[in-house]
Amino acid sequence: MNETRFLSLALANERNREIVGRLPELGLEDCWLVSGSLFQSVWNGLSGRDPEYGIKDYDVFYFDADTSFEAEDRAITRAHALFAPLGIEVELRNQARVHLWYEAKFGTAYPPLRSSCEGIDRFLAPACMVGIAPDMSVYAPHGFDDIETVTIRPNRAPNFSAERYVEKATRWKAMWPELTVLPA
Repeated sequence: MNETRFLSLALANERNREIVGRLPELGLEDCWLVSGSLFQSVWNGLSGRDPEYGIKDYDVFYFDADTSFEAEDRAITRAHALFAPLGIEVELRNQARVHLWYEAKFGTAYPPLRSSCEGIDRFLAPACMVGIAPDMSVYAPHGFDDIETVTIRPNRAPNFSAERYVEKATRWKAMWPELTVLPA
């Protein structure tokens, strides 16, 4: 699979197109639609399912050096108002803040990030490591092979959790039985 095919299948999901198209309205730097809604839309296209099948939420990353809770909360409030008419859950997170709360929530240290793409690099599996920016540029550090072959393999990033990997892979396998899950 090449980038053009990936974009075509990921954006066959109208929600993904709407989100990417609206991202500039948030006025946030280094802003990307990332992960699940993208690779799962591609899986759906490859398997003939509805483009929105199985998608739990839509994740958006941005990077703002202001790591205050208040700044992120303002951005989340703007995003909620912008995306509410779509009737879907959009989760917005400032990647500059993740190291401040990650360990308390997941029990694993999380080194500070320098960009949204570094946050994408920390996803649990290479198939998850994709993002689309408002200018339609794509970030996929491991390419599209695992997405195309509907395969999940562990990404041994510093924050890797075998428990979370198994939890997510189990959910995905239930939704997409053709998924190949490699051991954690």
